[in-house]
Amino acid sequence: MKPMLPTLSFDVPKEEKWVYEIKYDGFRAIIQMDDQGIDMISRNGKSLIDQFPEAVNFFNHYKKQLSDFFPILLDGELTILENDSKSDFFRLQTRGRMRSKKRIFEASLSNTSTYLAFDLLQLKGQWVTKQPFLKRKELLYQVMKHCSLPLSPDPANHCFIQFLPFHKEFHEVWETVKQKEGEGIVAKQAESKWIEGKRTTQWLKIKNWKKVHCFITAFEKNNGFFHVAVYEKEKIIPIGLFKNGMNQDETNILIQIMKKNATDEDAKFVYVQPSICVELFYLQFYDGTLREPFFSQFLFQTSPADCTLSKMMEMSEVNKTETDTDIPINITHPEKPLWEKNSITKLDYIKYLKFIFPYMEPFLRNRLLTVIRYPHGIFGEAFFQKNCPDYAPDFVETYLDEGINYILCNNFETFLWLGNQLAIEFHTPFRTIDKKFPTEVVIDLDPPTKAEFPLAIEAALYLKEDIIDKLGLHAFVKVSGNRGIQVYFPLSGNRITWNQTRKFTEFIANYLLMKNDKHFTIERLKKNRGHRLYVDYIQHAKGKTIICPFSVRGNANAGVAAPLEWDELTDNITPDGFSIDVVMKRIEGKGNPFASFFQVDNDGPLQEMIRFIKDK
Repeated sequence: MKPMLPTLSFDVPKEEKWVYEIKYDGFRAIIQMDDQGIDMISRNGKSLIDQFPEAVNFFNHYKKQLSDFFPILLDGELTILENDSKSDFFRLQTRGRMRSKKRIFEASLSNTSTYLAFDLLQLKGQWVTKQPFLKRKELLYQVMKHCSLPLSPDPANHCFIQFLPFHKEFHEVWETVKQKEGEGIVAKQAESKWIEGKRTTQWLKIKNWKKVHCFITAFEKNNGFFHVAVYEKEKIIPIGLFKNGMNQDETNILIQIMKKNATDEDAKFVYVQPSICVELFYLQFYDGTLREPFFSQFLFQTSPADCTLSKMMEMSEVNKTETDTDIPINITHPEKPLWEKNSITKLDYIKYLKFIFPYMEPFLRNRLLTVIRYPHGIFGEAFFQKNCPDYAPDFVETYLDEGINYILCNNFETFLWLGNQLAIEFHTPFRTIDKKFPTEVVIDLDPPTKAEFPLAIEAALYLKEDIIDKLGLHAFVKVSGNRGIQVYFPLSGNRITWNQTRKFTEFIANYLLMKNDKHFTIERLKKNRGHRLYVDYIQHAKGKTIICPFSVRGNANAGVAAPLEWDELTDNITPDGFSIDVVMKRIEGKGNPFASFFQVDNDGPLQEMIRFIKDK
């Protein structure tokens, strides 16, 4: 079956007859389940089952509950969730290209996919496509509820099929999409019927576009694409190609102008010097290429010299405006300088928080928050804050624990309010308030000074090569933002106790001592460590905290506790080389190294390792 498709729209329908779903960037797929098994068919009619074995594992686990509804057909989007409102298309695309069974299996554990079911086509063998959309949605909801399946997207939940709810208020869901960098929204008429293979105006897609100003460098004759680029330090940087968005007259005129002013032409291309500037919409800039570029307008008054990579990154900030009128709090003293060595104002810091919220939020949600506030910037006096102050706004959630009324940073407004209070460092415990045991294990590799930072790289690579890779574990690494490195092992089942994690961290510390006791130590007294790296395994305990991923640090260099890819652990990196500007550019260009953090399941291999340690 070919799916019903939405029509791209730049106008938002807001009549009562419309409802809204968050749009995720993935593979559109129809799932069929019956007594014989499960199949998942792509928009192009190809089975995706071999590339995504999570579907079969799901079917085997839930077959008994689902059998009451066989045969059943679902319509939805296959994704890899980055947060509850955004998916990572590039990781999904990489998985879709895999053919090795071993690699597919490993990827299914580390980059777990999720199918977001948003429509029901067949129930108990009966077609329901002629039913109104809201009726189909209600039937699908009842199926999901009956089978105890997730009723909203949740990247921390490993259940393969999850329900995608709709919303009645456009503004509320659009704010969520903007804050969490989602792809957009699909507006659907409440009474619409499902029509196979039709692109319909009863479903409209409204995308969360970014904009770029760039110049045209070439026209590709065989496929009609225009190649575009920007400048970076007087060097021309290609950023992709486009052809959608212009009408035929505009396209023909542009080609004629390029041929008339061509610097070169061959059988495949017409080349021009930077002179024709355009504004393009796009969804993402990944690996040096624009995702889904779409023509917006010609920029007749713009010089190619003004089309730069740095300006592109500035324009990519969510809803960036000169006055930041869309920020939901009143920013006091926006021009206040916060660092001595870096020209970062309070407004610059708030803009970073606004950009980074979708990436930090999963690590803040439902955790007892401790912040370090710098009311006068980092050159003034700082203080720790655990208790929520009496003057906090009503939108700030709190949680009482052992006599302290902690802040829970569970929404965008709270995050920016804390930023306006000049909370610079965000520290979180190793578990959420709804869990008894830790949700991750973290090894802190702490050299005595920045000069010994290479020791932290050495220790982290020992862990990667000798323990993580060999034992089938999945771990993530970040610089602390000060002078060290922290290695994270996510836990998903909440089955591993604090005492067990202590055994694991102690084993890690002793292993590193065995590898190089001249450079590594577990000595707690600083005066006795000398120039050795301290492997802090005691810090991982109930009630202890660690700097949150992506948090800025209150040091002179405004370093960020920045997640890394493992292959970045080389002599080229420095502990404080990740400023807020660098981190934003990295995410725009390379993505989020911690994107799959909450989809990883280390519990089984870790439990085996802990049993081995205990037996020894």
